[in-house]
Amino acid sequence: MGPDQAVEIIRRVLTEAMIVSAPLLLVTCVVSLGVSLVQTLTSIQEQTLSTVPRLVVVFGVVMIALPWMVHRLVNLTLQLLSDFHRYLG
Repeated sequence: MGPDQAVEIIRRVLTEAMIVSAPLLLVTCVVSLGVSLVQTLTSIQEQTLSTVPRLVVVFGVVMIALPWMVHRLVNLTLQLLSDFHRYLG
């Protein structure tokens, strides 16, 4: 396995990591913005008010998106293993 092949594998893994984490990050940003807006408008600065909704929403998104995430990660793993077999074999 040469450096070009290693760079290609790392690129694929990082791209997949970004794709899989994107829904969680986007939902967390939207919820954080909404909670911050509500806190600013109502002048309530309770720390748990900003943390609990994010945790609940992230948990819900993980439960909904978990089959899709696992499917993508399993496909990536199978592709990487077949590539290793091809490069080393």
